[in-house]
Amino acid sequence: MASLILTAALAVVAVAALMATWQLLRGPDTPTRAASMDVLTSILLPLIVGLAVKSGRGIYIDVSMVYALLSFLGVLSLARYFDRGL
Repeated sequence: MASLILTAALAVVAVAALMATWQLLRGPDTPTRAASMDVLTSILLPLIVGLAVKSGRGIYIDVSMVYALLSFLGVLSLARYFDRGL
């Protein structure tokens, strides 16, 4: 039963990732695309963790933590760029 719930949750997260990717590709301006990229990374983190739980490989948890850190640093650099340039 837990495997079925996990599979359903991963499917919902995958659909949300597809919607965020669509917004990223079709965004009217650069700040909208940057925000959708941030949303996409926030959606992909639980997807990576869910796949780690489903496959039983703990190394993917470490990958998701590094991905979260790099995503945070990327958002900070984009915010600085939009605020006053590099």
